[in-house]
Amino acid sequence: VRKKTYDIVMDAVNTLNYQPNLAARNLAGTSSFTVGLVYDNPNAYYVIDMQNGVLSRCKEEGYELVIHPCSYLDANMQEDFKTMIKRSRLAGLVLTPPLSEQNSIIEMLDEMGIHYVRVLSGRPTEEDQDTCIYVNDYAAAYEITAHLLSLGHKNIGFLCGDKEHKSTTERLEGYQAALRDHNIPLNDDLIYEGQYSFESGVEGAKALLGENNPKNITALLGGNDEMAAGALFASRLMGIEIPQQLSITGFEDSPFSRQTWPKLTTAHQANDVISQHAARLLFRKTRGARNQDKDIITTFTPSLVVRESSGPTSA
Repeated sequence: VRKKTYDIVMDAVNTLNYQPNLAARNLAGTSSFTVGLVYDNPNAYYVIDMQNGVLSRCKEEGYELVIHPCSYLDANMQEDFKTMIKRSRLAGLVLTPPLSEQNSIIEMLDEMGIHYVRVLSGRPTEEDQDTCIYVNDYAAAYEITAHLLSLGHKNIGFLCGDKEHKSTTERLEGYQAALRDHNIPLNDDLIYEGQYSFESGVEGAKALLGENNPKNITALLGGNDEMAAGALFASRLMGIEIPQQLSITGFEDSPFSRQTWPKLTTAHQANDVISQHAARLLFRKTRGARNQDKDIITTFTPSLVVRESSGPTSA
C-alpha cells in the first residue's frame, strides 16, 4: 500500500473512530482474536486487578477477552473448561492459581494445542519449560515476619489461607524461615488453618487469641488482607487495641488494607502489572514469536508496605 493511500485510510479511521468488528474478524479467517482469563479465586479484588491488566493489553492488541470462573474441585471442571475453549475459539489463555498449578489442566491444554501463560505462586525451578510468571510469596512473607521481629515480636501467629493454593504453603514457609533465622522456635499452636476470607480471619483470630490470649501472641500475620481485616474486627470485639496490644499484618495490598482502621501493614502485590505482563507474553506466543529466554520465566516479589496496624511490642 502506498504511503499516501495508507495516510488517507488512517485519517478516515481516526475521524470515524472506527473499531474493528472482532466477531466478524474471527469468522472471516482461521485466526482467533479472543483470549481467555480463567480463575478460581474467591477474592474479588484479585480477580478485578487481573482482569483489568489483561484487558488493557487486549485493547492495545485488538483482542476480545473472555473471563471464565470455575472450580477445579468440580468433577466436571475439565470437560467444561474444554467446551468453553472450543465454543469461544480462544487463541490463548492466562491461567491464575490454583488452576495454573494443576498438571491435568496443563496436559489438556498441551493436547489441544492452546497457547497459555501461567501465573504461579513460588520460585523458579530447573524443570520449568513453559512461560511462567512467578509471585515470590515466600520472600514477601519472610519480609513481613522479619518486620514484626524487628519490632520485638516473638510470639507471632499465622492465619493460613486455602490449603489448595500454593501461595498458602509459600507464605507459611516464608514465615517459618524468618522465625528460624532469628532463632525463634516454631510453634504449630500459633498457626490457624483457614481460608482466604474475612470470616476465616475472624474465626482464626478468636481461635488463636482465645480467652485472654493465653498463648501471649503479640502479632498476627494474615494470609491475605481479607483475613487480616477479619482478625482486626475480631480483636476489636475482644477489646484488644491495635497496634498497642497486638500488631496485625496482611498480604496483597488490596483495598481492604486501606479501608480498615488502622490501615494494614501488608505486602504490595501488583496484580494488574503481573497480568499485563502475562498478556504481553501470551500475545507474543499467539503471533508465533518466540519469547526471549529472559521472558520465559519472570518473578515478581511483593514489597513490604508499613502502615499503622503494626508497632513495637508492649510485652
